[in-house]
Amino acid sequence: QVQLMEYGGASVQAGGSLRLSCIASTNQYRTYSLGWLRQVPGKGLEGIAAIDAKGETGYADSVKDRFIVSRDNSKNTLYLQMNNLQPEDTAIYYCAATYTVGRPLRAETYSYWGQGTQVTVSA
Repeated sequence: QVQLMEYGGASVQAGGSLRLSCIASTNQYRTYSLGWLRQVPGKGLEGIAAIDAKGETGYADSVKDRFIVSRDNSKNTLYLQMNNLQPEDTAIYYCAATYTVGRPLRAETYSYWGQGTQVTVSA
């Protein structure tokens, strides 16, 4: 069982930046593939960034070149650096973990989820 907790959600103006963090409670952290997904109320989950156990990353087109995912295995922490935020980035952001090898962006791939953190971007 893995418990995940996100931090760092806030309200910012368009063009601003935020860094989200996600701390995991597991002694096998380095073996998991990890992802960031987001959800707008009334819409489905969107996988936006993922990083595998080797540190290789993948991104959705909607955030590519603006967001950076990284992990610090010594701290059991996953990060999402979000730059040039836009109003359409407003959502609840979740971190998630899976034993599946790779950099999955599909929500159904993930077995463990955090509770989410709200990001609001105003025009």
